[in-house]
Amino acid sequence: MREAGSGRFVGLGASGPFGGHGVSAAVHGPGPGGGAHQVTLRTPAELADALPYLLGYRPEDSIVLVALHDRDRRGRFGGRARLGIPRQAEDWPSAAEQLAQGLVKGSERRGARPESMVLFLCREPESGESGREVVERLRPLAQLLRTACGRLDVPVVEGLCISDGRFWSYVCPGQGCCPPEGHTMGLPGTSVLAAAATYAGLQVRGSLKELTERLLPWETSAAREQEAALDTASMALVPRILDEEGRAAVAEQSLELAGRLMKRLTDTPPVSGTRPADLRDDSLLEHEEAATLILGLQDRTTRDRAAQWMEGDEAGPALRLWRALARRCVGPYREHAAAPLTLAGWVAWSTGDELEAREALAMALGADPDYLFARLLHQACNEGLDPESVRRCLRAERTERASEGHALEGRASEGRTSEDGEQPTGCAAPDPAPPASDVAVRAAGAPEATSRAFAPATRRRHRSRSAAGGVARSGRRSAQAAKARRRRPTDGTSPSGEGPGRAETEAPGRPRAHREGGRHGAGEDD
Repeated sequence: MREAGSGRFVGLGASGPFGGHGVSAAVHGPGPGGGAHQVTLRTPAELADALPYLLGYRPEDSIVLVALHDRDRRGRFGGRARLGIPRQAEDWPSAAEQLAQGLVKGSERRGARPESMVLFLCREPESGESGREVVERLRPLAQLLRTACGRLDVPVVEGLCISDGRFWSYVCPGQGCCPPEGHTMGLPGTSVLAAAATYAGLQVRGSLKELTERLLPWETSAAREQEAALDTASMALVPRILDEEGRAAVAEQSLELAGRLMKRLTDTPPVSGTRPADLRDDSLLEHEEAATLILGLQDRTTRDRAAQWMEGDEAGPALRLWRALARRCVGPYREHAAAPLTLAGWVAWSTGDELEAREALAMALGADPDYLFARLLHQACNEGLDPESVRRCLRAERTERASEGHALEGRASEGRTSEDGEQPTGCAAPDPAPPASDVAVRAAGAPEATSRAFAPATRRRHRSRSAAGGVARSGRRSAQAAKARRRRPTDGTSPSGEGPGRAETEAPGRPRAHREGGRHGAGEDD
């Protein structure tokens, strides 16, 4: 959980079943004396209303578990874990075990095993279905989750199903607790908790779907043009990146292009609304520019240098640029989205937006499950580590690079040891390498693998080979993509649309994390 000033809930307590007890939640935020704002949740209705404020968005088609701490039931909120409801009922037992164990073990790693849980099932009715039918259809899932938590000696003290603007309890103490038609949810933003959250500066976004759609590849007629530009850029850039000297030149050109695009985004007047803002950003990038930068970021050292735009005035336009590039990794180039999605996740985490960070990093892993930089950042974010340790490392490398003189000379010297036999230090690309020294990430409690990702490099040759290897794999995929595109019929079978955008429904190539019910996104929220 965040400390004071974070604008997040930090406490929840309960006494007895939720039907007639008190629940208290503390919200830290600006206020008189800088203290915490205390809110008491007394009914399941208020608990249901609290869910969007716990997550920072309105969940859809989701299982949510919230850990409760302190045996006197006047404690605090613990971790939160979300998982998409599996489409097939036969997957429910494994999903229940995964979510319960993940949240309990994650809490234990942070030194606070939960004493109990609150369960939420969120799903809207299908065509011709009522909310009550949703409740009954999901009742076996609720029971599996209660049993999975019980086996871990962490009982579920309340379980709510939220559907069609109503809620039902799965743990009613007796008949007549919940009417068959359920209880009506209050209007959003009208509860005492909503007022306190607003006062504390908390904001609830839209749905998770709206957040992820900002990062999904286009599914419009513009995608065909972008794919053609990616084919062309791949043929031109991949051979150069695989060459030692050519890679340094491509890196400088890619970073210079990224800088120009960030300035272009910054200089354009803002527009209100996430969808109009994304469309405006899309219109500011040419297909060829986006393709060149997407291919350039497949070089891991180039990506690491781009990650240094992580704070201050640079962070905002950098995040917008990485989102826009992720949307342009279309067709067979979807796997290339791992680099811009990871950068988007990193900048979001660095600037305090853990929700977008987790989703972007999960989507990066969906695009490429072996993308180590995304995996380590995702783990560090879920472990509740302070991103400042990573920022310090990247700042040090930026300072070192600036002191080397000409950027091109510095890039060319990365493959050589210094004359006195010592190795230049800096943040290595996140490939497995022998650890050279402790760094701030390890001091903050990160696993050893995370430390290696950001440890000072002991061999620049290893780094160069690793970077080239990643681009070589990318080059093979790009060549295959180009061949596949040439074989595809051009009879108008591509998606159509009036301009850049994303599909309303889940695309067939959607990242694995979301196709499989959000498993990559099921990390604990603190």
